[in-house]
Amino acid sequence: MASDGARKQFWKRSNSKVPGSIQHVYGAQHPPFDPLLHGTLLKSAPKVPTTPVKAKRVSTFQEFESNTSDAWDAGEDDDELLAMATESLNSEVVMETAHRVLRNHSQRQSQPSQKEMPEPEPQPLAEPPVPLSGDLRLVKSVSESHTPCPSESTSDPVPLQRSQSLPHSATVSLSGTSDPHALGGSNLSMRETSRLDKFKQLLAGPNTDLDELRKLSWSGIPKSVRPMTWKLLSGYLPANVDRRPATLQRKQKEYFAFIEHYYNSRNDEAHQDTYRQIHIDIPRMSPEALILQPKVTEIFERILFIWAIRHPASGYVQGINDLVTPFFVVFICEYIDQEDVDGVDVSSVPAEVLRNIEADTYWCMSKLLDGIQDNYTFAQPGIQMKVKMLEELVSRIDERVHRHLDGHEVRYLQFAFRWMNNLLMRELPLRCTIRLWDTYQSEPEGFSHFHLYVCAAFLVRWRRQILEERDFQTPGLTICV
Repeated sequence: MASDGARKQFWKRSNSKVPGSIQHVYGAQHPPFDPLLHGTLLKSAPKVPTTPVKAKRVSTFQEFESNTSDAWDAGEDDDELLAMATESLNSEVVMETAHRVLRNHSQRQSQPSQKEMPEPEPQPLAEPPVPLSGDLRLVKSVSESHTPCPSESTSDPVPLQRSQSLPHSATVSLSGTSDPHALGGSNLSMRETSRLDKFKQLLAGPNTDLDELRKLSWSGIPKSVRPMTWKLLSGYLPANVDRRPATLQRKQKEYFAFIEHYYNSRNDEAHQDTYRQIHIDIPRMSPEALILQPKVTEIFERILFIWAIRHPASGYVQGINDLVTPFFVVFICEYIDQEDVDGVDVSSVPAEVLRNIEADTYWCMSKLLDGIQDNYTFAQPGIQMKVKMLEELVSRIDERVHRHLDGHEVRYLQFAFRWMNNLLMRELPLRCTIRLWDTYQSEPEGFSHFHLYVCAAFLVRWRRQILEERDFQTPGLTICV
């Protein structure tokens, strides 16, 4: 350990800067110190006459230490403070005093604001009741929320702070709007109108920009332009406006030529099994109110049978029938002003219009199946591959759910096969499926790419029920662990 003499010698080596010397502090409140600039300024600055102070020499650390050695000594003042803190105070007196101070403060703040109100019919704000006991922050939030900022205009609405902590009676509308949802509804309709205008501008152009149309379709397609948008994004109609009528007429004529050529063979020995399976599966589809209408049943039978005959590699497979419904409903809603898509009545639609809708539905469904046809070929390799990809995806995004299913020997193929086979048509309401297909249509890589992520999110959505080992059921979905 160094001696006192050595310590003194050490601290006397530097006489320019030692601890305890008074130096200018430059930082947040001062610009960086420049000796050249500030030295000149300090020399030329006029001296302000002050009280003469005895010049102080640069102090050593020992002197600084001796001058501040009593900084932490406890004196008589500290003893008095400790004695006051140890006294037991009456809580009722403290609460009453605090309430009185807050009440007076609230009154003083509200009086000038009422005097400055220029409106001819002012609506004075009722003073909020002060609770006898409870959280004092509630009272403070009431007084602060009714205090307008001086820099704000009195005509602007003043939002209440911490409105969730206040009772409903204390929430007063200062803007004159009694219904807070009315403004939100108008903004929503304006936004929808703006989006509809963008769709119409794209569709009315000489050549529709399909990339821009996909971007707009990602967040949903307005009902009035959904039929044309689906036909364009599926590749059924060309982007050029002038070519669309001729293409539409040619495709519709071509479809009905298929009907004349193939449909009469549905009772032949080579095709009767296919037609019988289609005839059995259609009544099982949903929504029943739509499917069980005789005209709709006949349309679906023709569409499915013609597709099966023209695609012998896969033929008709259960699950394909569900993919017809969204296209048919979207196209027929162009001629029916009905919000309930599940109960569309086709009896009021002219026969010629139904023929055109049938042809459009066939071609759009064919375009969809062209991208996922391996889902329906022998052994359905496309579905098996997608289920395997779903398993790998869930293992990365929610390992706990994946390990739980694997520990209970629940195989993904047992519950996810139908998700891939029917594209969640049996799991979701029809209106939700149509909205989901708006986004599917906007995917350049097709339905299957985005559908994989939707299935993963659909599974993780029920993670609580899975981890708690409870039987749960959602429309068309049942997993028992």
